[in-house]
Amino acid sequence: MTQNKALFLDRDGIINVDTKYLHKSENVIFIDGIFELCRAAQLKGYLLIVVTNQAGVARGYFTEEDVRVLHKWIKNKFAEQGITLTAFYYSPFHPEGVVEKYRKDSDCRKPKPGLFIKAAEEHNININQSLMIGDKQSDRIQLEGLTSVVIKSRYSKENFDFENILDVIKIL
Repeated sequence: MTQNKALFLDRDGIINVDTKYLHKSENVIFIDGIFELCRAAQLKGYLLIVVTNQAGVARGYFTEEDVRVLHKWIKNKFAEQGITLTAFYYSPFHPEGVVEKYRKDSDCRKPKPGLFIKAAEEHNININQSLMIGDKQSDRIQLEGLTSVVIKSRYSKENFDFENILDVIKIL
């Protein structure tokens, strides 16, 4: 059986402007070029999968339901652009969380590979043919075979791979 390839996308800073603990659709500002990048990847046969740390849940700023509602809204906005976001995976955990059930160091929290392994299993993904795009060093995933690239941002002013998101099209 042929395996799929995936373009894994960080959410805050790649899909939308990172406004710190975003959880309401009215505060979403999409990153310039994200729709073009995703269309290009989709045309080249990539599944589009969002993988995001959402420490705001552990910190008590918003709930997992808030995250799911926002992800459904984002998925619909991409669909309006003719783009299919296959799935969203998020980690609500943080070792310094104030919500007890989310206060832990989890294999699902990037740069650890838990969510990527789960996505690969659930969507028959060949990690060696896939790519992760983020805006922080923690988006360099600790998973052998997965290429991770970082876009220049306020978090990665020096150690980045591409100046802007549209440059990634060259390596798809």
